[in-house]
Order: sequence, then C-alpha cells, then structure tokens
Amino acid sequence: MSESRKRDQQAAAKGWSHRVTKTSDALDLEEGVFTRKDPRAIAQSLKESAESSERRKSDPYRSAMSMLTFYLNRAGKNMPDAQRQVLEAAKDELRSLYGRPGKGSGKS
Repeated sequence: MSESRKRDQQAAAKGWSHRVTKTSDALDLEEGVFTRKDPRAIAQSLKESAESSERRKSDPYRSAMSMLTFYLNRAGKNMPDAQRQVLEAAKDELRSLYGRPGKGSGKS
C-alpha cells in the first residue's frame, strides 16, 4: 500500500472515531466528558446520557460502558497516561453506579 493511501485511510479512521464520539447515534454526550479529571463525574455523566437516550439499542449500563471503552480504545494511543488512568477509574465508578461487580471479583 502506498504511503499516501495509508495516510488517507488513517485520517478517515481518525475522523470516523471523532464523529462517533461527537454524534453518537445512541448517546448524547456532555461536551468534554472524557477530558474531566474526576472519574465519578465522568461515570455519572455517561450514566445520565445513557438513561435519557431513547435511541440506544442495549441497556443503559452497556451503552455507557461501550462508549467509554470505545473512547479509550480509539483515543488512548494519544492520551496522556494520567488521563487514561482517570478513564480506567471511571469504568470502575460506572460499575459501582450500576451495582455491577468490579475488577478482581471474578466477574466483569
């Protein structure tokens, strides 16, 4: 594959993930939710977005966790370690808000 074509595909992929995060068909996300420094605030915002959405296709917990995981997987390469840790902690907070077992409990 030529370098030019590879760059075009990378740019398209980057634009796609940005568009999904900004205009998700399932959740209306609060502006800047993934840049917050408080894991509990991130989890609470995702929970509220998921529970108020009428377009999501799965239960609120799964939709919220999927969006958080998607963001971590797509933006994580370029994310500072400190923010990655905040978002990983937000996953635990989201589990807690929904009364789900956390990491290390044998279930996820």
